[in-house]
Amino acid sequence: MDDFLLRGIFSPEHTLYPEFGKCEEPWLILSSLKETIIELGGRLGEDFNETSSCVWIHKNAKIAPTAYIGAPCIIGAGTEIRHCAFIRGSALIGEGCVVGNSTELKNVILFDGVQTPHYNYVGDSILGYKAHMGAGSITSNVKSDKTAVVLKNGNSKLNTGLKKLGAFIGDFAEIGCNSVLNPGTVVGKNSTVYPLSCVRGVIPSDCILKSGGEITKKL
Repeated sequence: MDDFLLRGIFSPEHTLYPEFGKCEEPWLILSSLKETIIELGGRLGEDFNETSSCVWIHKNAKIAPTAYIGAPCIIGAGTEIRHCAFIRGSALIGEGCVVGNSTELKNVILFDGVQTPHYNYVGDSILGYKAHMGAGSITSNVKSDKTAVVLKNGNSKLNTGLKKLGAFIGDFAEIGCNSVLNPGTVVGKNSTVYPLSCVRGVIPSDCILKSGGEITKKL
């Protein structure tokens, strides 16, 4: 897994899934996320309300009346789900997150403090602590030829066996407005993607992906 720079880009202490740090292959968590959320929901304390079957929402979360929340789903303390958000299900949303107007989530883990505030699509993806997606940025989660997603970093390749897999976005990463993250993209911790970027492969931690695909190290 080290070839794909997934180790160390997430902070397990900042997720509602405490066993996250024990998983060597994060994409496998996504393949069984529905069952994981249902199991976690049964362990939640009285600070959470089960508002419908397999939907657990913290009492301090703020949910717009126009938002759709499908099962299974867990929403943490202080999180805001805004107008017309569409959470299709299998969403584990941490504390202090923002899921914005017309944003769609499906089969995702959002660590604490994640912001997907404006017109985002996030599917089959994991977003680390305080990661931020600019307006209109999306994760593409299916290849055009519908074959299994392969993680690629230079000459290193790993077939995940999953036909639906979006992006792994590390802690504090910034994704510019209207960018597209192709299936199997990895954006490292503290890295920045310029607006209007088409992103694929691995962006190492503490880097900037500039226009034209140039990657530079942050100073």
